[in-house]
Amino acid sequence: MDLSPDKQFLTLAILVASSSNGQHLKSELHLKMDQALLTLHNQLTEEVQVFYTSDYCYKCVYQRLATVKPNNNTSAVISTKFTLTLRVETHTRNETLCRWSHTYGEGGHYSLWIQMSEAGGETSCAQTVDKSPNNVYLPLLVFTLLLAIITILFNVGPSICSRCRSNLVKTICCQGLQYSLDDDGGDVGEAATKAKPTRLRSLDTFRGFALTVMVFVNYGGGGYWFFQHAPWNGLTVADLVMPWFVFIIGTSVVLAFRSMQRRGVGRMQLLRKITWRTGVLVLLGFCFLNYSPRDGPLSFSWLRIPGVLQRLGFTYFILALLQTFWGQKEVPLRSHHWWDPVQDVVLYWPQWVIIILLETVWLCVTFLMPVPNCPTGYLGAGGIGDNGLYPNCTGGAAGYTDRLMFGDNMYRYPTCKEMYLTTQPFDPEGVLGTINSIVMGFLGMQAGKIIISYNGFNIHILGRFLAWAVVLGISAAILSKCTRDGGFIPVNKNLWSLSYVTCMGCFSFLLLAAMYFVSDVKGWWGGQPFIYPGMNSIFVYVGHSLLGFYFPFSWEMNFQQSHWEQLFQSLWGTGLWVLIAYLLYRKKFFLKI
Repeated sequence: MDLSPDKQFLTLAILVASSSNGQHLKSELHLKMDQALLTLHNQLTEEVQVFYTSDYCYKCVYQRLATVKPNNNTSAVISTKFTLTLRVETHTRNETLCRWSHTYGEGGHYSLWIQMSEAGGETSCAQTVDKSPNNVYLPLLVFTLLLAIITILFNVGPSICSRCRSNLVKTICCQGLQYSLDDDGGDVGEAATKAKPTRLRSLDTFRGFALTVMVFVNYGGGGYWFFQHAPWNGLTVADLVMPWFVFIIGTSVVLAFRSMQRRGVGRMQLLRKITWRTGVLVLLGFCFLNYSPRDGPLSFSWLRIPGVLQRLGFTYFILALLQTFWGQKEVPLRSHHWWDPVQDVVLYWPQWVIIILLETVWLCVTFLMPVPNCPTGYLGAGGIGDNGLYPNCTGGAAGYTDRLMFGDNMYRYPTCKEMYLTTQPFDPEGVLGTINSIVMGFLGMQAGKIIISYNGFNIHILGRFLAWAVVLGISAAILSKCTRDGGFIPVNKNLWSLSYVTCMGCFSFLLLAAMYFVSDVKGWWGGQPFIYPGMNSIFVYVGHSLLGFYFPFSWEMNFQQSHWEQLFQSLWGTGLWVLIAYLLYRKKFFLKI
């Protein structure tokens, strides 16, 4: 089998080989996940070239897939993640003979026959299926049903364990923490011990749900593309979890600082606590999770400076400062002022001024900052996108700013690299994106202020959650024009664009409202099992990042032809961390910083 190295461009065309006997090639080839085999049969008397592009790739330049000699055939392994558009051209005349789009199935074998039609002497292309593809969604369906059964059994457990005498069963099924608005959202250990009867379950459940999904997608998400980050614009499941986490950080900051304010904690003591927590988060991310030396074990020449924990730490630091200096206000008793309906906004107007100024900085730098050899305000991926006009402009001003500040010390394998064939490094946790991360956390702070301002009036809390969701959702729709690539500001997780923040803010308010209604208003759900990792979020995140690629959390897979083993491995590793969090909860161990 003659491999052509220049055809091994990542997921779209990994293997190309010429053979006079296509069946011989098929017998030797072992396809992997998200791959199909396309055999091109050229029955013309002239050489043809086949080009491809992914329909997910915005205005991308066609890439050469194969060259087929006259009366010969060539086989290529192609990606089945997204719809592909293929084009057949003559080698000498550059004339397009045919073009078609198709979503190929995993494990399928296809043949394309390029021949002269009997009537009229024109060239025609006909595609046939030599081997039916696998049902790529069958593993997902099976495991979803299994998880649904486990969930049902878990939820009907209280009615069963109420008739049981086993203390262990009662503990697993019935024990649930009660959470107080007056408790510190960060000091969960003391809360677990005291078990106050009015503490909000929904906050820890929200945090734990976001963290559980984060662990699952970090473990590969079963290999499904929609459990991985979007190549550039657009949303996948993996793009949802970090904004949710940032959102709940903001909510917890408001409730925690209000609790400390009532306990008489001074401003200097708060500042020391804020600085300590921020420093620990940044050091954890800087020294343990992003360490990737290039010149030996003690070299810092290629240490990634930005990172997830660094961004979370800095976001927490700014939000905590806002709450320390301009947020510690006692909510006045109900009065008849004109601003009563919006008191959760008016009372904190200095914070809003600062956030508006920060967002203005993001907008001005993003759309007005000149970037060498790139159009001003460019938000694309560069590479082969946008008709290949801006190959070195990945991320526009955001990428340029990070490259100026960090040089090589940043992420070199962005999600756009595979599809857009980019060469520039781009860090999704860069400087400009951190500004909008602060804005996202501030929306979470707004949720906390609503809970405080309307404490005891659940209908008002839920109503304002929904109102914020509607406003943010409409804003995201306007900014993106309800399209993936064609809006004023596309929804983009890599850039943490303004439309991405408003869209995620909408989802966050809706999800928090649902959990608040189910857990805290109606008491139908105690938050299990998500509440357990939610109360030990730092331990679970750092633990799965450091140990996630070691046994028993993962192993070297033997069956890579389908999603079965990888999906099982992803769910197994995630389940283990949920179990560890539950056991730590039983031991009343809560990692605090």
